[in-house]
Amino acid sequence: MAWTTALPLAIVLSSLVPGLLIFALREDQHWQRTALNLAGVFTKLLLVALMLYGVSRGLVFHFSLPFLPDSELVFQGDALSLQFVGLSSLLWLATTIYAIGYLEDSPLRSRFFGYFSLCVSATVGLALAGNLVTFLLFYELLTLATFPLVVHRGTPEALRAGRVYLAYTLGGGTLLLMGVALLHSLTGSPDFMPGGYLAPLVESHPASLVMAFALLILGLGVKAALIPLHGWLPQAMVAPAPVSALLHAVAVVKAGAFGILRVVYDVYGIEPVQALYLDQPLLWLAASTIIYGSLKAMQQQDIKKRLAYSTVSQVSYITLGVALIGPLAAIGALVHLVHQGLMKVTLFFCAGNFAETLGVHRIQEMNGIGRRMPLTMAAFTIAALGMIGAPPIAGFISKWYLGLGALQVDHAWVLAVLVASGLLNAVYFLPLIYRGWFAQPPDQWHHENRRWKKTRPGWRETHWMLLVPTLFTALLSLLAGIFAGTDISPLAWARLIVAREFGA
Repeated sequence: MAWTTALPLAIVLSSLVPGLLIFALREDQHWQRTALNLAGVFTKLLLVALMLYGVSRGLVFHFSLPFLPDSELVFQGDALSLQFVGLSSLLWLATTIYAIGYLEDSPLRSRFFGYFSLCVSATVGLALAGNLVTFLLFYELLTLATFPLVVHRGTPEALRAGRVYLAYTLGGGTLLLMGVALLHSLTGSPDFMPGGYLAPLVESHPASLVMAFALLILGLGVKAALIPLHGWLPQAMVAPAPVSALLHAVAVVKAGAFGILRVVYDVYGIEPVQALYLDQPLLWLAASTIIYGSLKAMQQQDIKKRLAYSTVSQVSYITLGVALIGPLAAIGALVHLVHQGLMKVTLFFCAGNFAETLGVHRIQEMNGIGRRMPLTMAAFTIAALGMIGAPPIAGFISKWYLGLGALQVDHAWVLAVLVASGLLNAVYFLPLIYRGWFAQPPDQWHHENRRWKKTRPGWRETHWMLLVPTLFTALLSLLAGIFAGTDISPLAWARLIVAREFGA
């Protein structure tokens, strides 16, 4: 087997194998569990870097295995899949270190980290999926792997949230299955390809293609948190902070958004989507979700729930860019896949630091927290300003290209959506920044975690395994904006993908 054939499979196995081994460990085998986690992380990063280099040099990575009649299990490494795989692998490193520190004294750690690794394996599997059948398989495996993480605490609230999560995601999976089956009956399951493969059927089977598109988007829209399919996401915030970060920045919501990218670009193709008038309903759905999510975020007083509704809004920027059907908007959508992940994982890390260190869960409890935890609050400030769209942070780059893309295709009204969303983001993020830095802190915090010693008299941050990942992702959010014009930035890779899809 050639290395270009084996590499996609090896990337999936690099987290799957450690995850299965972790299940067999006892709770007191802390160092063995940590070693397996980190070995999987760094192996995956090395393999992904190798594939990135190969794809940039024009190599083709393709693995296939007979799976179903007239269908194969296919993994392929192309520019689009690597945009998502690279993000997942990098943030898996940060989230793993964070989770090790966060769950230091918690029970059921082997179970947690086993499913944690399976979740990453499913995410990478669907990112590398080379056809719809393979994508569907790993899309459903992602649901099964993340459910135990959502209910990890075992409280009545967590179990209720888990039931809601399963109801939504299994329902969405059923719709996705119906859409995939309908297309399979028409074309089989060929590999994804730039420009799609359904153009020959536009004139002969328009109704079937419209129906399949609706089923696929509804199924993917559950995980992408498009309204009215978003109800599971705020409730899932009962999960531990590392799980929230994983759901919002790396795995579930990104899987839905990535699936929409695949369907539009590599299954249907741009011209068939326009010929069947499928772009406009998708555009209005994305725009409505952006505004709705922002309005709901303003009403939340719990920090994690405010961030959850922010995700509902922010992830829909990706769908908006896809639905605009233009190269500049596509660049904005693709780069936001990365930028939103970096900023959102930082915000959830910060929320976890506040809660775990000082018992701060609600916005009114944040008064003066920047004086006690200045580094965490600085990271929160960078990520929040990036979400608003302030330069030079990564979020500004995404919104800049989305705005240019809207003008390029004569949809100036989308600018009003982007401006309104930016203003609403400011309304629900700036008060948190103000409280953190300028409000008077309480005489005594609600709960101080005594097991983490002070780094110097009179001032304490949090455990270093919680602080370092937070600062790392905040720094990446800043550097991705400052160095957006370089050849190694997420923006440069997004341009490469768009050149492939639009032939520009």
